[in-house]
Amino acid sequence: MRARDLGIRIGRMEPGEHNAITDVVGVRVGHATLISGHGALRPGSGPVRTGVTVIIPHDGDIWTEPVFAGAHRLNGNGELTGLEWVRENGMLGGAIGITNTHSVGVVRDAMIEAAARAHAMRDNVWALPVVGETYDGALNDINGFHVRPEHVHAALSAAAGGQVAEGNVGGGTGMICHEFKGGIGTASRQTPAGIVGVLVQANYGTRELLRIDGVPVGSAIPTADVPSPWDQVDALVGRSGPEGGSIIGVVATDAPLLPHQCARLAQRVGLGVARMGSYASHGSGDLFCAFATGNRDLSRHAGEDDPRETVSLRMVTDEHMNPLFEATVEATEEAIVNALLAAETLTGRDGIKAHALDHHHLRTIMRAHQRLAN
Repeated sequence: MRARDLGIRIGRMEPGEHNAITDVVGVRVGHATLISGHGALRPGSGPVRTGVTVIIPHDGDIWTEPVFAGAHRLNGNGELTGLEWVRENGMLGGAIGITNTHSVGVVRDAMIEAAARAHAMRDNVWALPVVGETYDGALNDINGFHVRPEHVHAALSAAAGGQVAEGNVGGGTGMICHEFKGGIGTASRQTPAGIVGVLVQANYGTRELLRIDGVPVGSAIPTADVPSPWDQVDALVGRSGPEGGSIIGVVATDAPLLPHQCARLAQRVGLGVARMGSYASHGSGDLFCAFATGNRDLSRHAGEDDPRETVSLRMVTDEHMNPLFEATVEATEEAIVNALLAAETLTGRDGIKAHALDHHHLRTIMRAHQRLAN
């Protein structure tokens, strides 16, 4: 179930064919989802509620053909590796990975291994992968380190275009959003310059602040009615954490953008998150990356042994960036809503339960505010 299936229309722009980041031609998404065990937490054994999600940026050799990219930090209590080189060089080389906080290292290393494997382990192939995280320790045995290299390779192999699985999948398996079950979500928008697609891993926010298309949904479904998993965490270990959650956002577009323009798109993800009711708390890791495939063959062999001194480029003029900005904000907001609607109620470690956002209840609330398209 997605926002438009319920008659919820975010913004005024039209989505692409699949209303997903994969509407950008060549972009593919793959998941490896790990769910096993139940009951009390036994570090190293489970219960396991985690995984990894990968985004393939184009249909060429992703490890040696970079595309223009940019990044933005809304609040930096998190990790998205490889961004120093993205900021310095203005390019993304390789797949993007998203997982849990304590598995960033293994996912990053497995990405490098995948690049080396793809090129017969030659020593002139190198990688600084972009890998992000959000914390799933409320539901998952996060210190059990259950994400392993084979799961990353499986996600890479499974990456495909078309419709994207959302909710309790991949890196989003154990995530909580606005004290409901969260996870992976995606959406897209059409603009005169090209398609804009966004994918999020949503794991942030308090219930009371949740807004959907401007409607105060969270205050209409208080934790007294639908319990928060963080209340259970607080009772178990003496702390709570809805204000310390995080979100990773990835923007893809086939518009011909330069690196500084990609960074401007990445910055607009934060506006979509704000529309949903986030203020980017002190403990939140809100990190965003955007890449553009409208210019290709920019740097052969990742800049090594490229005999060319110059390449020809196209760019959207700055005066025509506004539709791309609006598209990014709208797609981000809808991607988060899709993550909430696709997610299913999940019971994790120590019986802690993250409830799904009830579709019928949400429709009733949205109808009362005249926010349903059908």
